[in-house]
Amino acid sequence: MIAAAAVRIIGAADELTALDQAIGDGDHGINMKRGCEQVLAELDAIAAKPTGEAPKAVGMALVMKVGGASGPLYGSGSLFMSMGKKLGERPATIELLPEVFAAGVEAVAARGKSTPCEKTMLDVLTPVLEAMRPGEPVRAESLRKAAARGAASTIPMRATKGRASFLGERSIGHMDPGARSSQIMIEALSAFLEQRT
Repeated sequence: MIAAAAVRIIGAADELTALDQAIGDGDHGINMKRGCEQVLAELDAIAAKPTGEAPKAVGMALVMKVGGASGPLYGSGSLFMSMGKKLGERPATIELLPEVFAAGVEAVAARGKSTPCEKTMLDVLTPVLEAMRPGEPVRAESLRKAAARGAASTIPMRATKGRASFLGERSIGHMDPGARSSQIMIEALSAFLEQRT
């Protein structure tokens, strides 16, 4: 799943760069591509790690290579690192996904001092988490739809966080690049879940 997500992000680098050129530094696609290439380079070593250590290793690879705000948010101390900590030594099962993903989303919110509706990756991650209903089977199509809605919802928003916030009203009308990269990762997760069921 990690490999599939990395490949999808690399393939979408130009799209992510174009989105970031509209409202940011223009380097989100380049940075995410660099980070995902590092993840792929370390894939064998990551796969050999205990279950909870593997997401942490992904997070470290990303934070070392991805610049800007995305590196720390995806990597060190946030999404992947926190998911790994929550998973611990337990086997990685689909049933644990809501609990583990919740820890990652909570860490992203804390690290970014952000909430949904601020034109960030949380606008994708939060509705995806809400689609993972505790005690019910995780449905790939529900996650995919939640991610798509979340990414699209950022288009009419005014940015209040990050570089895009400097644009004020001019940030309206553009999809947040971090939301889009999060959507791409959820699409990879959904495809993986479909293969497992």
